[in-house]
Amino acid sequence: MRYIRIHKEGRIILGTLLLILLLLNLLIYIKFKLIVLAINIVISALLLFFFAYFFRNPIRKVVIDDASLVVAPADGTIVVVEPTDENEYFGDKRIQVSIFMSVFNVHANWVPVKGTVIKSIHHSGRHMAAFLPKSSTENERSTVVIETEYKTQILLRQIAGALARRIVTYAHAGKECHINEHIGFIKFGSRVDMYFPLDTEIFVQVGESTVGNETIIARLNE
Repeated sequence: MRYIRIHKEGRIILGTLLLILLLLNLLIYIKFKLIVLAINIVISALLLFFFAYFFRNPIRKVVIDDASLVVAPADGTIVVVEPTDENEYFGDKRIQVSIFMSVFNVHANWVPVKGTVIKSIHHSGRHMAAFLPKSSTENERSTVVIETEYKTQILLRQIAGALARRIVTYAHAGKECHINEHIGFIKFGSRVDMYFPLDTEIFVQVGESTVGNETIIARLNE
């Protein structure tokens, strides 16, 4: 039987929302006419469905026998594929690939490649629209650097959007990470940037849709 699995990051929110809506509907039942109650029940059901849909946690398992392949860390749309200066960690030019997630995308983020976490740090910041270029350096964000078994390093940056107010990152320095694992979660509209060495073979282009933990993004030169 199929059912919606709720991500752990959304269970308390959904539970709190359900309690508030139950109390609100009880109050309306006592104070107002039945037509008002019926309208509010419909609105409450739609609101619960939206939040359950947003915090959905689909089961996705991929089998990859090539350690040089990088899988998409998020659902969304490719908005950037270009060489750019990465000054926070590498201090040189890298290939940037960015995925924009709307509120209708799954917002769990997956580990893109097997390796070891070298760095994981959270930055406070603004909450401008995630599709803007400045959001990469000015918005609230978390930076994770992963080193593969062949010593190639890639950087993944979770970026909060205009609606997002909390980024959750499970990675920490020294942690072994594997494909099919969640690396974090971003609540509401957001974006994920990745930075690769210049000799990386990129398989996606701007405007293309991605499926987290399924779409192959790139091949590292290992």
